Amino acid sequence: MTPTLTLVRGDITRQSADAIVNAANSSLLGGGGVDGAIHRRGGPEILAECRALRASAYGKGLPTGQAVATTAGRLDARWVIHTVGPVYQGPGSDPAPLVSCYRESLRVADELGARTVAFPAVSTGVYRWPMDDAARIAVETVRNTPTAVEEVRFVLFDDRAHEAFAARTG
Repeated sequence: MTPTLTLVRGDITRQSADAIVNAANSSLLGGGGVDGAIHRRGGPEILAECRALRASAYGKGLPTGQAVATTAGRLDARWVIHTVGPVYQGPGSDPAPLVSCYRESLRVADELGARTVAFPAVSTGVYRWPMDDAARIAVETVRNTPTAVEEVRFVLFDDRAHEAFAARTG
């Protein structure tokens, strides 16, 4: 089943969904952008679970392209799915790790039983992936990944991101 794709311009931390995807850094301990916003609004429960993950399965951090879930704390969601996007290295950068972020996040969502998942535009902030290419990769990957998720909501922070995703979902 292909999920319904919805575009929202706004703040991902204000979304109501079963799972909210965090564009995390490999430390899982918070950072800037979406990562920092999710940790701030979600509260200390998210950080506590991330620290536990670091103390057990992810001692060296979460690898790029992988995904793992924690509680959503005070967010209006049941879970946060943390995924680490690739840093754009310039023309010719391998899109496979970015594809993997979306596939792995959907896999984790399926394991959790999540039916609605809110994604940011992974890797487009400080990791500098070009927005048009990131939108193409995100939309194509979600459309081509088997999942029981019913709705994927791309929550886009500004008009430029919203326009790039709209051009791919129209």
